[in-house]
Amino acid sequence: MNALLSRLPLRSNGASAPVAPLDLPALVGAAGWARLPAAVQRRFAAGHADVTYIGHMDLHCSRIGRLYARVAHLFGGPLTRINADAVPTTVRVSDNGRGGVVWERSFHRGGIGGDRIVRSTKEIGADGGLLERTDGGLSMSLDVFEEAGSLVFRSRRFQLVWGRVRIAVPALLTPGVCRVAHTDLGEGRFRFTLTMVHPLWGETFRQTGVFTDPAATEN
Repeated sequence: MNALLSRLPLRSNGASAPVAPLDLPALVGAAGWARLPAAVQRRFAAGHADVTYIGHMDLHCSRIGRLYARVAHLFGGPLTRINADAVPTTVRVSDNGRGGVVWERSFHRGGIGGDRIVRSTKEIGADGGLLERTDGGLSMSLDVFEEAGSLVFRSRRFQLVWGRVRIAVPALLTPGVCRVAHTDLGEGRFRFTLTMVHPLWGETFRQTGVFTDPAATEN
């Protein structure tokens, strides 16, 4: 009887296996990760706690950038047509429970059109590399590395992803190469800088701002 029972398939209790959190240190590599300041390592460590950062951003986009922002909005693109300095900004970073990290930026403009929220998720793509995608399916494959003490994300290609369907977006139809840098400033502050540079139209977007790390103020 025991031999017979041992051959029977086990029934699943319906619980899914836990998904490992996004491991950016592994993607950056041990040497590059070791060169980053301890504060940056903590903010991007695998499985770190959800957090909210508060600061101000200068937001600028070119005329052609505004057109790209309108089109990308149809696919949940995290771009904004706002041109303004010192915009109060809240950034919420959270684990989505499926191995991805959600970055949600809220630009608070008061009575000038209300808040503008842009949202994207960083996760491991089908090729094992880093992928950042929007809820609408617009995605970009990213390289991530250390550069002069900053953590840098740089786009390699764009695509539309809907389930198993993947459609490559030609470089000329994108806003350009996206580069994001996270630079620690010490005393619990850091600078976030995003640029997008098109091969024909030059810089289409530039966003930069300084934020406060609540973990630093608690110590």
